[in-house]
Amino acid sequence: MLDRAETLSVRTKRFLPYLLAVAIFMQMLDTTILNTALPSIAYDLNASPLTMHSVVISYTLILAIFTPISGYLADRFGTKTLFSVAIFFFTLGSLLCALAPNLTALIGGRMVQGLGGAFLTPVARLALIKSYPRDEIMPVLNFTVMPALIGPLIGPMLGGYIVEVASWHWIFLINLPIGALAFIAGLSFMPNLKERCSKLDLKGFLLFSSGLFLSVYGFDRLGHGEHLVGALIGLILGGTLFALYWRYAAFYEKALFPTKLWLIRTYRVGLTGNLVARLGMSAIPFLVPLYLQVAREYSPSEAGFMLIPIAAAGLSAKPFIPHLLRRIGYRPMLVVNTMILTIIISAIAYLGESLSKPGFMALLFLAGFSNSCQFSTMNTLTIARLRPDHVSAGSTLMVVNQQLALSLGVALSALLLNLYPHFVPEATKMAQFKFTFGTVAFFTFASSFVFMRLHKHDGEGLIKKRSKDRR
Repeated sequence: MLDRAETLSVRTKRFLPYLLAVAIFMQMLDTTILNTALPSIAYDLNASPLTMHSVVISYTLILAIFTPISGYLADRFGTKTLFSVAIFFFTLGSLLCALAPNLTALIGGRMVQGLGGAFLTPVARLALIKSYPRDEIMPVLNFTVMPALIGPLIGPMLGGYIVEVASWHWIFLINLPIGALAFIAGLSFMPNLKERCSKLDLKGFLLFSSGLFLSVYGFDRLGHGEHLVGALIGLILGGTLFALYWRYAAFYEKALFPTKLWLIRTYRVGLTGNLVARLGMSAIPFLVPLYLQVAREYSPSEAGFMLIPIAAAGLSAKPFIPHLLRRIGYRPMLVVNTMILTIIISAIAYLGESLSKPGFMALLFLAGFSNSCQFSTMNTLTIARLRPDHVSAGSTLMVVNQQLALSLGVALSALLLNLYPHFVPEATKMAQFKFTFGTVAFFTFASSFVFMRLHKHDGEGLIKKRSKDRR
């Protein structure tokens, strides 16, 4: 057992940040490379491109379920052990996806991938934080998150070219050599850090994760337009389990996610706004590639190229966000920017058909810039007033909330796409997407009313603190 205070060897200290960077890059590339390839995968598996949302949801759902126990398992079994297990399952899931003969098998492979992904980045980041002195952590973490910014930049375009030049199977096969190298490097450079850990709230985990799974499953089934009874049963059982967890957590001091978190007003508003806003915002990376290929009939490589501005804008927005927050504050930033996003999504819906490629890419650049501002502002405000003993649970619940919002946003998009023809049987593909984008924009707009509940000076101390830090 390696104690966290033990000095790392020069060799380990040199290569550990690269190991985390590779893990993050592999996960982020896999997440962003898939969306562009979904129509090609659908055609090959004899499925409709508009019913491929389960491939995305199955992965994010497993992430949301198992991420909360990643820290406990790392402390219990060691960071090297869990990192190796995570790499193994992520790589195995990639292989299963590549070999999938049908949509059901592909979804199963994505769930195996998600099991590895739930532990992959959190454990590697935990090992890094525990291994370096506080004064060295920030530059090391800044280095390791760069792949998280690069992955979305090249992922959509790479996915489009792969399905045209080779086949969609290579989207998953490229993870095999990277995973093998990461597994070997993990055995060589990852310290096996362990700590005494408190008892896992197993009952709370089972109630919460079961409620999460059944709720998202029910919503996902609605998006397929079939098995409606099973979908409603899933939603009802999921809601019941969430209610039971809430009752349980209210009386158990060491619950997985203490109900005391909801007594913090900025956390409560931030988490709720995060969920509602992301229902619309998280649908964009899923909807836009489908829209470009299915409705506007662009090739996968053309669609992938046109998505670059979203990631490029997100990257370029980062330096401006602290300045904007100091000038206008958190509340105006969240309320106004949410309305701007609503206008942009509505423009995609009702102007996108008439826009040229450069014009549409400019619109996506604005969407990426606003998205980045919204995500960063929501996240920092949500955790700003957490007490030290609530930081871990509060931060983890925020991550789970983000994955849940992504799952529900994609499921909502699929539901809307497949629901519209039931009301307008002669609807064109373009009309389906217009209806879906327009409805998604409404959910984004609705989140502005949540953020209006913030006080004028919320986050003010955080802005001043950062301003002093910069000086």
